[in-house]
Amino acid sequence: AMAGCTTIQLEPLPEGMTNQPPADWAERSNHLSRFDQWQLRGKLAVKQPSDSGTAIINGWRPQGERYDLSLSSSFLGMGTTRLTGVPGFIELTLANGETYQSSDPETLVAAATGWNLPIDNLAWWVRGLPAPEGDFRLLFDEQHQLAILRQDGWEIRYDRWQPFIDSLPALPARITALNGDKRVRVVISEWQQED
Repeated sequence: AMAGCTTIQLEPLPEGMTNQPPADWAERSNHLSRFDQWQLRGKLAVKQPSDSGTAIINGWRPQGERYDLSLSSSFLGMGTTRLTGVPGFIELTLANGETYQSSDPETLVAAATGWNLPIDNLAWWVRGLPAPEGDFRLLFDEQHQLAILRQDGWEIRYDRWQPFIDSLPALPARITALNGDKRVRVVISEWQQED
């Protein structure tokens, strides 16, 4: 009777990693999910087969589900580009003042900049949390820090954590997101809690 059953093969865990969350994970992730009014500054680097480029994150300021992201880059003559929106809707304003709107954030960003960025999920991933929609897998390192998050075909590697805000656990300082031959790296120089 058992011969007809199939089992799902999970790939082996990377060395030094565990999929068992540390004892404080539930409390920590709950604390970070309530940290939804923040601002960060840093750098963004995108590498993909068609092109690569970097941008300065002048300010990324979500308020609940709303986000406001300002990027500066000479890449593709992008200048200062501003992305504002909520999940499922985005408005993109280019340096020349042209404005575009879409119900598909990733497609609009790709059309305007050539970059494939998972905009809706990044606001969760950048805090060290899985996005609420979709399945995910978490892997923790020997220091009990989140090391790898896999979701929606992306692997997010948490390269460095840092205590930026006294009232919060350590926050990501460097993240690398991989999806096939696409790579997005975010290096965060500053986190601030907004009122």
